[in-house]
Amino acid sequence: MGSIVWSLGAFIVTLGILVTFHEFGHFWVARRCGVKVLTFSVGFGKPIWKRVARDGTVYQVGLIPLGGYVRMLDERVDTVAPADRALSFNSKTVAQRAAIVAAGPIANFVLAIAVLWAMFLIGVPSVKPIIGEVAPNSIAAQAGVQTPSEIIAVNNSTTEDWQQVNLHLAAALGNDVVTVQTRDTNNRLRDYQLDIRTWRLDDKQQPMFVALGMQPFQPQVSLVLSYVAENSPAAAAGIQVNDKIIAFDGTPITDWPQTRDLIMQAAGESVEITVERAGEMRTLEVTLGQREVNEQQIGFLGVEPTVAPYPDEYRFTQQFGLIEGFTQGVHRTWELMVLSVKMIGKLLTGTVSVSNLSGPVAIAEGAGATASYGLVYFLGFLALISVNLGIINLVPLPILDGGHLAFLAIEGARGKPVSDGVQEVCYRIGGILIFALMAIAISNDILRLSQ
Repeated sequence: MGSIVWSLGAFIVTLGILVTFHEFGHFWVARRCGVKVLTFSVGFGKPIWKRVARDGTVYQVGLIPLGGYVRMLDERVDTVAPADRALSFNSKTVAQRAAIVAAGPIANFVLAIAVLWAMFLIGVPSVKPIIGEVAPNSIAAQAGVQTPSEIIAVNNSTTEDWQQVNLHLAAALGNDVVTVQTRDTNNRLRDYQLDIRTWRLDDKQQPMFVALGMQPFQPQVSLVLSYVAENSPAAAAGIQVNDKIIAFDGTPITDWPQTRDLIMQAAGESVEITVERAGEMRTLEVTLGQREVNEQQIGFLGVEPTVAPYPDEYRFTQQFGLIEGFTQGVHRTWELMVLSVKMIGKLLTGTVSVSNLSGPVAIAEGAGATASYGLVYFLGFLALISVNLGIINLVPLPILDGGHLAFLAIEGARGKPVSDGVQEVCYRIGGILIFALMAIAISNDILRLSQ
């Protein structure tokens, strides 16, 4: 319950920031173009907070935190006094109206630059993209990728961490091959051509590099126990810290994943666990506990293995000064913009399945998770969603900012606006398409939660 509340709170904060900046973009440029703003609202529905400024503009926060709007004086929907006609949106030139409409998405891009700049000023703890294992029969295995090795570039684009690897692999989706350049422990460089002609994203929500068979380096996990929980099945059976698990019900143990799987499969059962303690072998009878996970009963012992420390040479912090941090913010924002455009194109062509669309539940989970990791990770998530919101709003679909810009472009080219009748039909079609996409995204969220 606590995690749900946390995710919901992070989602509201995230959406509130994004909507406020987006609508402020429209608001700020409208004011500069001499348009009278009637209402600036963050959220829809009944206002839970409202203030009327001296100029008559109503500032409010709506009950439903799923968007926002800026309502401007417009003769097409308002009764406008002759003295106020010059203050109406429709009285402005095509260029001015286009600037007002485009200002919302642009504000999202500016926000992304700002938060990434702040993120790099604070410093982002990162790990180098070291390939620890290659999954058998995977695309990476077929290309002969060796381990351990560090990915230093994907399609000639430098990669400093796993996030950049993921982004550049996503950009290559739909190509015949993707080039991955690595550096091994002897500083030898190698280029691998990964055949991705048959590669398609699925709905497993796993990173691109994992889908291709490249597993990040993980510190060694030994069978020596570093922790035994109080009042746990292990403690009741006399298992102690520094015991090494040797066998489970007579089955020799070789690694920790094997131990974990055997424990999970024996929920509530009495088993014999052989441990090595101070050079001596001891066989202890243990009644495993059980708990329900995803409507399945799994066993638990109440212990943790000893994990080797992550190598210092694999860790680094991405931190820059004022100028370089800003440059990095602009560069990363541009990369995200390009990737977003490419992914929309791949979605339309079927290269990316609609099952990969995410709705508000997935965004809430992402916001909650990154917020729990710390400020810098939440800022990175905020920048990603802000760029996506800006790009999606520029799609030339009626009811979106991009649709309005398309109508304005036609008006500028032919010297007169598109008829109200045609616009109305387009808005209805656009609304149906948007709601259909929202329904797919929400249904995907529900399916992921049920898995």
